[in-house]
Amino acid sequence: MTSLLGRTSHDVTALSRISAATAHLEPPFAAVDADALAVNAADLVRRGSGLPVRVASKSVRSRSVLERVLGQGFGTPPGFHGIMAYSPHEAIWLAELGAEDVLLGYPTVDAGALTAITRDRVLSGRITLMVDDVAHLDRIRAAAGSDLVKPRICIDVDASLRLGPLHLGVRRSPLREPEQVAQFARTAKDRGFRVVGVMFYEAQIAGLPDSNIAVELMKKVSASELKDRRSAVVDAVTSVVGPLEIVNSGGTGSLEISSADPKVTEVTAGSGLFSPTLFDKYTAFTAHPALYFALPVVRKPTEKIATVFGGGYIASGPTSRSRTPSPVAFSNTLRGVVQGGLKLLRNEGAGEVQTPVTSTDIIEIGDRVWFRHAKAGEICERLDTLHIVEGDGSISAVPTYRGEGKNFG
Repeated sequence: MTSLLGRTSHDVTALSRISAATAHLEPPFAAVDADALAVNAADLVRRGSGLPVRVASKSVRSRSVLERVLGQGFGTPPGFHGIMAYSPHEAIWLAELGAEDVLLGYPTVDAGALTAITRDRVLSGRITLMVDDVAHLDRIRAAAGSDLVKPRICIDVDASLRLGPLHLGVRRSPLREPEQVAQFARTAKDRGFRVVGVMFYEAQIAGLPDSNIAVELMKKVSASELKDRRSAVVDAVTSVVGPLEIVNSGGTGSLEISSADPKVTEVTAGSGLFSPTLFDKYTAFTAHPALYFALPVVRKPTEKIATVFGGGYIASGPTSRSRTPSPVAFSNTLRGVVQGGLKLLRNEGAGEVQTPVTSTDIIEIGDRVWFRHAKAGEICERLDTLHIVEGDGSISAVPTYRGEGKNFG
């Protein structure tokens, strides 16, 4: 299957089913193709090559969808295990709901949340805190309030590629070399922390589409460098603290590379469940679009331009066209779903209140234009509800985090 930017008949059929099931809804709204979601989940497990896949909750942001993937009560179906949370309050919420293995993906300085986690026997056993600086240890220890408490921590290790002065990857952890990470682990152990894992996120591999040969070559060089350094880091840390429960790596775009490393014990993915447009140009796997949002046509400036209400759902990251939503089709009651060759206007893009789109077909006021977001769970920050459409056309409405009234920062 190709993406809806270059659709096959199967794609049109899927969106037609979604359009028919949601015909009674007033846009704007978001819809999830349950069949595509299931296919994507199975593909993540396949690409994990036997390693458990930890679901990145920031890329989902719906408790119901998390439970659909992980099982009711966040169980452990074959191939999946645990959640990577993006904020401490989200981690607490998920743990209180029953999630038993929550890895906080980022360090936090939230004193209240750290106190709640470290001073609660259940939460402290279910939530692993992420650290990469002695200052993090200071804040956690202050929140814990007792040297007898042994908080679970995972050390974030810089997984970027450095070629001379060139830095390829994200700017996160200051910890990089094996001796440096081992020394930090020793300090944490001596101060009463339980060092249970290390994490490596290779954004320059996982988050970069295979757009040209230079990118593909860079990814190969980076994967080779990281495999050697990761092995040395793991060996150095285990020599200090003993065997690790967690050696976490990867993202949706790099599961094959991460899972091939014998030192890695688990991989993380989340965006691949919804397959937003940023994953359309990867060569290692095929993206199956599972999440769409519909906006109503409210104006007709010209015969070939239709203006929809809303649409300025710009994805985070560097400002570029790749972060804008993509119109993929339009629909009405008489003609069903029509591809229409839709495009955003270069000079206007996606607007705060209205978004004009050009079309090779005739769109009328009252029609609906279907979009895909550039990233995965971010659209759930805009809408209260996801409408999940099953293969038989039945539909169920489930809340997003926003719809559940949760503000996790």
